[in-house]
Amino acid sequence: MSLERGMVQVYTGNGKGKTTASLGLAMRAAGRQLKVCMVQFMKGGDPYGEHLAAEALFPYLTIHQTGRNGWVKKGDPHPEDIGQARLALDLAHKALACNGYDLVILDEINGAAWFGLVEVDEILALMAEKPDNVELVLTGRSADERVMAAADLVTEMREVKHYFQQGVQARIGIEK
Repeated sequence: MSLERGMVQVYTGNGKGKTTASLGLAMRAAGRQLKVCMVQFMKGGDPYGEHLAAEALFPYLTIHQTGRNGWVKKGDPHPEDIGQARLALDLAHKALACNGYDLVILDEINGAAWFGLVEVDEILALMAEKPDNVELVLTGRSADERVMAAADLVTEMREVKHYFQQGVQARIGIEK
């Protein structure tokens, strides 16, 4: 099975659930034996739960984790952060060009642009080079207005209440 027509989806906003929504879509696609590639920007460090699950869903789900462990400093990113973002961009171009994937998810690419690790024009170029039969999903906070205008679907996750405000850190199996 392959897609007749692929769209561009953007999941953005300050609320929780952008990556989780894209993983739900990946699971649905893999269940239909569509090939999915997720490239994660700014998500270095220990494996997240989705990396462990992807092993069980291979060859239908492939995840490339990039980024270094720790936070990116807006306005003054570490050179390694920039290098890792360049690697992720290269992986994104290859995933779109290889004719091997039905769904390509660029996780946290919008945030990578907001942090200055990639240019918005580079995201727009990826959107333009997307083959007609590939679905492209771009996640992350602070999606640029030009990216949202060029997309076919934009969903904004809005934070109403979050336990992080009460000091609860990311939990294994839920946030990572």
